[in-house]
Amino acid sequence: MEEVKLHGTSYNLFTYRVIWALKLKGIPFEYTEEEHSDKGSLIMKYNPAFKRFPILFHGDKVISESMVIIEYIEDIWPQNPLLPIDPFDRAISRFWVKFAGDKGHCIGTMYYTSGEKQEKAIKETIEMLKIIEEQALDEENKFFGGEKIGIVDIAFGMIPHWLEIIEDVVGVKLLQPNLFPNLSNWVKNFKEEKVIKENLPNCDEMFVFLKNQREMILSSS
Repeated sequence: MEEVKLHGTSYNLFTYRVIWALKLKGIPFEYTEEEHSDKGSLIMKYNPAFKRFPILFHGDKVISESMVIIEYIEDIWPQNPLLPIDPFDRAISRFWVKFAGDKGHCIGTMYYTSGEKQEKAIKETIEMLKIIEEQALDEENKFFGGEKIGIVDIAFGMIPHWLEIIEDVVGVKLLQPNLFPNLSNWVKNFKEEKVIKENLPNCDEMFVFLKNQREMILSSS
């Protein structure tokens, strides 16, 4: 098998998405952690459009952007599928992956802004959570696609861990079990899955990192 190498950054959801996908599929890979401030030759050569990690190397092929990488992984290694077999179910999964990509940025905006912009981002985050709670999840399934983690669970990976720590950094509590029972159960199930549990950044270290980074962003704006 051609060598698989992943370059990413610590505490970065997009990097962890790819790590989870590779681990869930049982694909051996070599991981290299890059500096957060590194916008050097590797990024400019292989992802000049977005200038960010992760970047996956598969032999002489190079793929960037986390969900694009995961679709590639799904196509190359069909074992332990992350997408459903049925074409309609695959389309529904891709709809929610797109929703996560289009709407999930409000969590980041809530994190790196203050005042009216932050209040707007908080409202958008609550609205996003409501839509997921009411339309994407149900009480019968552990995960979005059933009893196993799939591509939609990975796409919404910013909610477990990242949103929880950002809530602590910002000083708000949005994901409350009484308001979002299905989503709260899903978070619990997701974080208890062995592959996820063993591949999450340390909470305390991530809190300190995100708190310091937020202070730097706000002081320079």
